[in-house]
Amino acid sequence: MTRKYDVIIVGGGPAAIFAALELSQASGLRILLIEKGRDIDKRQCPARDTGGSCISCSLCNLVCGLGGAGAFSDGKLTLTSRVGGRLSDYLGESQTEALIGYADNIYLGFGAPDKLYGTGKKVGPLREKAKLAGLKLVPVPVRHLGTDHCRLVLKAMWDYLSPRIEYRLETEACNISVNGGKVRGVEVEGGDKFDCDYLILAPGREGADWLTNEAERLGLTMHSNPVDVGVRVEVPATVMAELTNYLYESKLEFMSKSFDDRVRTFCMCPGGEVIMESTGGSDPVITVNGHSYAERKTDNTNFALLVSTAFTKPFNQPIAYGKYLARLANILSGGVLLQRLGDLKKGRRSTPERIKRGLVTPTLKDATPGDLSFALPYRYLTGIVEMLQAMDKLAPGVASPHTLLYGIEVKFYSSRPELSPGLETEVSNMFAVGDGAGVSRGLIQASVSGVVAAREILKRSKR
Repeated sequence: MTRKYDVIIVGGGPAAIFAALELSQASGLRILLIEKGRDIDKRQCPARDTGGSCISCSLCNLVCGLGGAGAFSDGKLTLTSRVGGRLSDYLGESQTEALIGYADNIYLGFGAPDKLYGTGKKVGPLREKAKLAGLKLVPVPVRHLGTDHCRLVLKAMWDYLSPRIEYRLETEACNISVNGGKVRGVEVEGGDKFDCDYLILAPGREGADWLTNEAERLGLTMHSNPVDVGVRVEVPATVMAELTNYLYESKLEFMSKSFDDRVRTFCMCPGGEVIMESTGGSDPVITVNGHSYAERKTDNTNFALLVSTAFTKPFNQPIAYGKYLARLANILSGGVLLQRLGDLKKGRRSTPERIKRGLVTPTLKDATPGDLSFALPYRYLTGIVEMLQAMDKLAPGVASPHTLLYGIEVKFYSSRPELSPGLETEVSNMFAVGDGAGVSRGLIQASVSGVVAAREILKRSKR
């Protein structure tokens, strides 16, 4: 039997939750949320719980389930349109900024902390110091929830939302149904079908591959975002303290001298931990990431260094390319590769003995010492090393021989469908939002994108 809803939302991350929150304010709308992962309270990682190796679960609980990958992220809200997505391309800067403020207030209402990093008088001198090192520091106001508090905030949102909508957890959407250029509904694994007037696709980075495949099947126009590939860097927390104590998230950009590639820091985690996660939908790969808790700190700080490459035609498979590089690292290491910067520069692999003799103790115990040059192209490694050397002038010790590099880190938000300013696809009444649709790269803009789609639906349905 086919069931009919006013709105169906595919996904359970921040974009989906904020869309549902906005829609639930209208009376009479019948809303269904479909999420292939578990309830937020049931998302446990066997490797993290036991301290063992990643067993490549069919669905990785770190990225699948209610709360999305955001529930296990560092929990940073970067409160500006300048970073974290491309919503200003669709909405304009002023509207994007206004909606970021709106979403931020919702986070505050559900328990996010009041403290803001990255504002005030110290930003100017730090920017000038970065310039002298050949770096661009992008100052952003940051609200840090922490991995522990982020889950609590998202759970509070879900506790509020769940009595107001219908939902099916541990249910995977398989096929989108379209009739005459207008969305009709979705079919889930097992064959159940659900019809709807409006469909919001919020599959997250984990579901980016699925969305791309469905878009191609439906003949939608797809665009390639720049491919972001790199490593996770780990240093003693004291090395980055001048920056992180005040900014928390140091958004630094660098243009590679050798290749003129853009290299940037991403997801800085002061006192944090490096983690591995299995992502990529039905064809998963193991990648590296980082997070930090609000209450529990390590002696290290970690951050990603990502090289952005804007490929040209005929290239049209950015996600497949990122998976290919990640799979090389998986083949070489069984998961995540680990190398000291000093060993990389000397052209030799790291060994367990060399790692043990180093001054930085890795927080990801399951990483395998090896040689990143077998997994990452020379061009990428050159840009990464050049940026570390520039950062060393800003934060002495970053380019130490003892600095740890984990690989590889890939961000799967590189494909996006053609979208209207209301984030509607070329299929009438079908919307695509969040990181999985390539419109955002983080919690706040993902959340805002859900609001945008929901408001467009409310306007059309006159609710």
